[in-house]
Amino acid sequence: MPDYPQTYRIKSKPLRAGIFQRALVGEFASNGLLVFAVLLGIIVVSQLIRLLSEAVSGLVAVDGVLALLGFSAMNYLPVLLSISLFISILLTLSRCYRDSEMVVWFSSGIGLTSWIRPVLWYALPVVGLIALLSLVLSPWALRKTDEFKSKLESRNDVTSATPGMFRESKQSGRVYFIENVNPGSNRVGNIFVQSEQNGKIGTMAAQQGVQETVPNGDRFLVLLNGTRYEGTPGQRDYRIVEFERYAMRIDDLPAKQAEPQVRSMSTPELWRSSTTWDISELEWRIGLPISAALLALLAIPLGYVNPRAGRSLNLILAIVLYMLYSNMISVTNTWVGQGKLSPGIGLWGIHAAMLTVVVLMFYRRMTLFSLRRTIKK
Repeated sequence: MPDYPQTYRIKSKPLRAGIFQRALVGEFASNGLLVFAVLLGIIVVSQLIRLLSEAVSGLVAVDGVLALLGFSAMNYLPVLLSISLFISILLTLSRCYRDSEMVVWFSSGIGLTSWIRPVLWYALPVVGLIALLSLVLSPWALRKTDEFKSKLESRNDVTSATPGMFRESKQSGRVYFIENVNPGSNRVGNIFVQSEQNGKIGTMAAQQGVQETVPNGDRFLVLLNGTRYEGTPGQRDYRIVEFERYAMRIDDLPAKQAEPQVRSMSTPELWRSSTTWDISELEWRIGLPISAALLALLAIPLGYVNPRAGRSLNLILAIVLYMLYSNMISVTNTWVGQGKLSPGIGLWGIHAAMLTVVVLMFYRRMTLFSLRRTIKK
């Protein structure tokens, strides 16, 4: 019987730690998914509005909006996941303080440093996903975006014309309007074409049109059962010609080679490069998962909330630290690209400074807890 209390304490410690870790990781994940869904929705809506405005202006083909939207959203995922990770941990710990749940955990022997393990259990898979996105998937998405835009721009005028909208030709000075397209065939209905030749404007309207390809590979738009009006604006010498068949040659635009950009280069290419801007981009990609891990640890001491006061102070401090950290990463990367800062200091200097801030925040919070316990005793 004398050994029973000691045996009970040894067995209860892992049981208590298991319940503690499962409860926290589950709440972290639910809050993280909610925050990520909200942020992703905001990004998708804003990018969709931008792409639709470009499609209306004729800068982007309508049928390419969804693909470009997907590539654009993938490019924002590393930053969104980092913000969601930080906010989800901060919200969970703030709730524990506000509901006095933290007092129960501290009373049961779980100190502030014991929160590092469940936070890392939740954060490390997310950090790994951020590393995969920043190092591999985001550059791939940017390359595909450039290739897709070049492919859309190289399409011929009739193929890129949108039913119900006027579209100006990219080469021959023509304006097209197509009322409807017969899916599954090359036929279009109620087509309008206006062109200028030798100072005279010719306008054609036909009930039907079809795309034809001759044996040598040339493509033609053939108008069927239409009328051509030709003349000079402001004068009466207009000619009106009715035709059964009128063929216009369609010039395919040469495929544009997308200019290589630093952001769309693969990570191995950046690693082999010695230019300062390539090194700066590589450090930005490597710094995203590192900053996400440090922010996850920083959220532990920042989550403290006095139940008798509001929780606005810690949230304001968290936002200020995040903005300062994020802006300093961008500034140091720019300095590395400009050659004002060495790559080693540019990569590890700002993260080492943030790690120091994390350690000091832990020390300050643990010192305050120890001081309060001493005063109560």
